[in-house]
Amino acid sequence: MDTSSVISRLRAAGCVFAEDEAALLVDAATTAAELESLVARRVAGLPLEHLLGWAEFHGLRVRVRPGVFVPRHRTGFLVDVAVSLAPPDPVVLDLCCGSGALGAAFTAARRPRELHAADVEPAAVACARENLPGASVHQGDLYDALPPSLRGRVDVLLANVPYVPSDAVATMPPEARLHEPRVALDGGPDGLDLARRVAAGAPAWLAPGGTLVVESSERQAPVLAGVFTAAGLTPAVHSADELGATVVSGTPKV
Repeated sequence: MDTSSVISRLRAAGCVFAEDEAALLVDAATTAAELESLVARRVAGLPLEHLLGWAEFHGLRVRVRPGVFVPRHRTGFLVDVAVSLAPPDPVVLDLCCGSGALGAAFTAARRPRELHAADVEPAAVACARENLPGASVHQGDLYDALPPSLRGRVDVLLANVPYVPSDAVATMPPEARLHEPRVALDGGPDGLDLARRVAAGAPAWLAPGGTLVVESSERQAPVLAGVFTAAGLTPAVHSADELGATVVSGTPKV
C-alpha cells in the first residue's frame, strides 16, 4: 500500500490531516502488513497517538498508551504560563498528570528542584513514570496521592483537570470519547467539579508565593476565577487566542 492510498483511506474516514497522518503511519510501519493494521485501526477511530505510541507536545515526543489521555496542543500554553510564573529552582507538582506531559514540558523549559506527579488512573501513572524519569509519580485521588512531606512546599502546581461538562462529553470526537478514560474528560455538570476540588486544597500544598495553574474554556474562566477567590487564591486569567487556550492562575492571599 503506497502513501497515496493511505491518504485516500484516511480522508474517506474523515481525518482532517490525512497527509500528515499518512506520513507518520508509513514511517512507523516496518512491514506492509503492519501498515495495513495501523491504517485499519486509525480508520476505525483509534487515536493516532495511541497507534504511534507517542504524542507531540510542546516540542517533545511524549509516550502515550491506550486508555491514557492524549495531551492537547493548546495545553502547551498552560506550561508557558507556569514557567513564566515559576521562581528559580522550583518544586513542581503535575496533578491529574495523565501521561506526565506537562511535567515533562516544564522540565524541558525549567529544570525543577523536585518534580512530583499524580493521577488516579493506573495506566496514566505507569505512562507518566516512563515520561518522567527521576520524578516521584504517585497514584491516588488528587491530594490524597501525595506524601505529607510535600505539604506547603509546592512552588508551581500544574493541574490539567477535566473540564468538559458532563452533557457535552457525548458531542466530543469518537477518538476521545471512546478511547480516552471518561474520568479524564468529564468535569461534572458545569465542567468545574475537579477544578473546585483542586482549588480548595491548593493553599495547604502551595509554598508561600506558590502558584496554581489550571486550564479551562474561555467561557468558564470568569467562574473559575471566582472559585479561586473563594478558595483563598488571588486569580489571574491568561489567554492565547491563536491556540484557543485559556488558563487561570492563582496565588494564596497574604
